[in-house]
Order: sequence, then structure tokens, then C-alpha cells
Amino acid sequence: MTINYLMDFWKQILAKLAAKQKVYLLSVIESTGSSPGRQGFKMGVAQDGIIFGSIGGGVMEHTLVTEAKTLIKQKESPAILFKKQVHRKKAQAGSGMICSGEQNVVFHLLDVQHEAMIRSIIHVLETSQKVTLTLSNDLFAVSDDKMTNKFYCKIKKSTDWLYKEQIGFKDTLYIIGGGHVGLACSKLFNILGFNVVLFDNRQDLNTFELNTFAHQKQIIDYAKVMNYIPEGNDSYIAIMTNKYTDDKLALAKLVRNKYKFLGVLGSKAKLKTMYQVLKKEGFSEAELAKVHAPIGLPIASQTPDEIAVSIAAQIIKLRNSGNC
Repeated sequence: MTINYLMDFWKQILAKLAAKQKVYLLSVIESTGSSPGRQGFKMGVAQDGIIFGSIGGGVMEHTLVTEAKTLIKQKESPAILFKKQVHRKKAQAGSGMICSGEQNVVFHLLDVQHEAMIRSIIHVLETSQKVTLTLSNDLFAVSDDKMTNKFYCKIKKSTDWLYKEQIGFKDTLYIIGGGHVGLACSKLFNILGFNVVLFDNRQDLNTFELNTFAHQKQIIDYAKVMNYIPEGNDSYIAIMTNKYTDDKLALAKLVRNKYKFLGVLGSKAKLKTMYQVLKKEGFSEAELAKVHAPIGLPIASQTPDEIAVSIAAQIIKLRNSGNC
């Protein structure tokens, strides 16, 4: 979900609470296999029957929404519910879907007492800060706890579980090279909700100047590129400079650091030569094996926009494969 989508979601919850309505927050805290609802998906079901967000769609979502609408009308609605969903035909706790996979969805009943907390979440999203949302069988809280990953989930049983999610967690794509492919990647990853940071070492570059999609742009010395990119699981790097020597320089400065993704644009022949030189300079096979090169999924892409799509597909595949 993009930051704007999340902000709209929480603002809709806030509007209902401000109107003295109760809202069931439905959260997917764990998902496996081909479950349509992925970890972190959320939906709101308000007292007036209005729904927003999604926990995966289909008959599964319809069933849970119907249940939430029924429960919220009761004089004493349950504060928390844990619902296990199995997406297999004739399975116990079956969802009615046959796509395989499982997901665990929790209901939290929100009312006016949660209004300040929801306001704090919206403030975090508006100011690009980060907080941790913690859910359990007896807790709905926001804190400044630091997390190395976006999600944490531990389930012992339906009454003993803990879920944490970093709100405001912003995956950042660092593009090294402001040419035509850099421009196309900036546009696409902006749409996908990434924070886009663009670097180049050339002054007065037309495609760099025209790039209005990157959230940050900077002319730097590639020999110092490591100083501009923090290590961590929210850092994705795509090297695509205008010449082999600059690609090699940037890669050499970054390959020994820890990032979620590090890739280099180029032909197999160019990259083979680059790796041979780097090995002679002391870089190991294991270090170079971490690099995604040639960058992008092999879809016979040719234009800058097609190359951007292949890179986006590869990064999305990597990012989404981390759901526990």
C-alpha cells in the first residue's frame, strides 16, 4: 500500500470515530502461500455499514465483513476476534476460496477512545516519521519502538499472539544514474509508492533536470556514494550509470554493505568483464553473488519503460516474498 492510500484509510477511520461511530479494524497479521490477503492488509467496517480498505477480496472478505457488520450492531460488541482462514476446498476453518494458502485476520473494535491514537498514525504518515503499531489479544497500541523489518508476528494460539507493524516504513529506491532508464524507473517506482532518490555525477543532464518523479535528486561523486545510502532492509539500489567505469566504481563502494537489493544494469558481457576485474581487486565470489545482474526479470525488455517494468517486477517479487 502506498503512503497516500494508507493515509486515506486511517483518515476514514478517524472520520467515523469523530462522528461517534464504532469501527471494526480487520487486519491480516499473517499470510502464507497464495492467500489473497497479504500480511499488513487492512479493512475498516463502520457502524453505519460503510467499508474501506481490503483484506484480500472474494467470498472470504465478504464473509468476514458480514460478520463484522452483524457484531458491530450488538449492544456489547466483542473487542477482539481472531479468525483463521484456510483457502482450500473442504478445509476446516475454510474461507470458501480454493486458491490455497492461509491467513489470520484479527478484528479490533475502535471507538472514540482510540481517536488520539489514530490521529498520531496520520501525523506519522504526513511527516514521514515511523511508529510501531502493536496488536495482541488484549492490546491495540502505538509506540516509538524500533523495528528492523516492517512486520513481526508470533502466534501460539488464538488467544496468545503478538503482531507488530512499522507504520511509515518507507521502502526507498536509490537510482545511481539519471539517464533515460533512471527517469522511467523514477516514474514507475513513484507510482508504486517507493521513496525515490536519484544520483548522478553529471551537471546539466537533460533527463536528470526533467525528472519530476524522484523525491530527491543530487549530483554526487560516485566514489562517495556509500555515504548517501543507509544500510537496511528498506534500501533498494539500482546502478545504471552511463559508462562501465562508473558502474564498477559504484558497485565496488556498495557491494560489501547490507541492503535489501543491489542490482546493476548492463549486458551479460559487460557484467562478466566487470566481475573479473572486481575479483582481481579482491572482491569474493560470495560478495558478487549478492548482486542482481543483469538487473530486472528476463522479459526481453528493450525500451526504458520496459526495462523499468522488468526492474520493478524483480524488486516487487523480492519484497513480497518476505511475508511470514
